[in-house]
Amino acid sequence: MRILITNDDGIMSEGIATLAREISKIAEVHVVAPDVERSATGHAITIRNPLWAKEVKFGNEFFGYAVNGTPADCVKLGVQAILKDKKVDLVLSGINKGANLGTDLMYSGTVSGALEGALMEVPSIAISSCSNSNPNFSSAAKVVIELIEKLDLNEFPKFSALNVNVPAVTYDELKGYKLTRQSKRRFQDFFEARKDPFGNTYYWMLGEIIEDDPGEDADYYAVRSNYVSVTPITIFYNDLKFMEKLKNLFLFNDN
Repeated sequence: MRILITNDDGIMSEGIATLAREISKIAEVHVVAPDVERSATGHAITIRNPLWAKEVKFGNEFFGYAVNGTPADCVKLGVQAILKDKKVDLVLSGINKGANLGTDLMYSGTVSGALEGALMEVPSIAISSCSNSNPNFSSAAKVVIELIEKLDLNEFPKFSALNVNVPAVTYDELKGYKLTRQSKRRFQDFFEARKDPFGNTYYWMLGEIIEDDPGEDADYYAVRSNYVSVTPITIFYNDLKFMEKLKNLFLFNDN
């Protein structure tokens, strides 16, 4: 099995090093990741500037390619250029430091790395350890290996991926897996105005988490209960319920 690994925390992050090391025990691993942290870049791609892919070594050992672009750039470049003559069987994006739950998916470079793989019809998984201050990458890596061993990659629907969030606890403390939906967990943002030394105003974005989406099938509820949250996601944004409501407007016809 040939696996392409990327992330949004940067190629020098502990999360991607842990994931690559553990996955290399069961598969052929290729790392193509941003040269620096690219968190919250969403699904941005680079179209006006060239992309460089520079070899990165740890000691004398080749680790992967550092790219001056986004996670989506890295997956595109990895599949369509660096590995263009080799079939990529799976894209893994992570292990992210911090959760990707609810509306985080809109902004997450980690999730977008997986969705870019899905867009190219490659089975893809985004993986996050749900703590910014004290992530447990070892537990998350073991979860990924379990999923790879259990999943039939041929059963992945086209254009779909999995968003996996692992509580930041030891592997033995995990209660199991929950199949979850993307919740409405979100941030209520506000901006704090400050002054620089020259008297110019700048703004710092702050926010509070809102978790008012009840239901044991919500992604954040599973993580809070020490279950691994596994959420199937797709690149398409269709709102079918809204579409049904709009059908009765005089503006539309079925011709």
